[in-house]
Amino acid sequence: MSNNKTIAFIGAGNMATSILGGLISHGWPANRIIATGRTPEKLDGLHQQFGVQVTQDNHQAVQNADIIMLCVKPKGMQALLVDLLPSLNNQHLLISVAAGITMGSLESWTRPELAIIRSMPNTPALVNSGATGLYANAQVSDQQKQLASSIFNAVGISEWVKTEALIDAVIAVSGSGPAYYFLFMEAMKNAGIALGLDEKTAERLTLQTALGAAKMASESDVDARELRRRVTSPNGTTEQAIKSFQQDHLESTVEKAMTAAVHRAQEMAKEFQ
Repeated sequence: MSNNKTIAFIGAGNMATSILGGLISHGWPANRIIATGRTPEKLDGLHQQFGVQVTQDNHQAVQNADIIMLCVKPKGMQALLVDLLPSLNNQHLLISVAAGITMGSLESWTRPELAIIRSMPNTPALVNSGATGLYANAQVSDQQKQLASSIFNAVGISEWVKTEALIDAVIAVSGSGPAYYFLFMEAMKNAGIALGLDEKTAERLTLQTALGAAKMASESDVDARELRRRVTSPNGTTEQAIKSFQQDHLESTVEKAMTAAVHRAQEMAKEFQ
């Protein structure tokens, strides 16, 4: 963690708050974090909880920061950047967390010589288990990339992609991905209830199974396919369930769904342009 860089969070919603809190827990000085927002009560709460600087003046925050975290909703990004432009300089690093806002749009609403990073974090960052995809324009230095990685690693993991188009793939895999697992957990819970379990038991078993499977996969030295093979005994109960999934084309259903997510990300980019 850097002790000599100041970060301004423009927008103090859930994602900004989770990243901010992760940074502080990993040693980033609270006095080198500034949060802006429209609601004084929320800003006061952030100051009380984390000890960070707070202000309703975006320009003041930007002028006193090295790294600018753009944490507003996509529909508000253009107006924000056009307003902030007089306060931005070539020493700033801008990091957008908005889905659907392309690098071309970010550069056209500011200046192409600015160092800009597109990030795609996901909601598990709220519990320090996030997965973030990152893409930088040509003006971003290696040191700035390391800074960006350290910011998002404070709430999970981060991965750089080589082309901007791959950010849409990141959206399909990890950005939207938590909802896929929530849907599957919901289906498992409901099936458990239909099979006779009470709701609380079905829910607890489902959640713990999801947690355990993810932990095994993340800590194992083999991939998910091999882990699945190891727990699928020939002619056993798991094999029958897996065969049923495959007969219903689970793999192609997942691919189709994720492709739909990519297409929607591309449509959003055109809408915001």
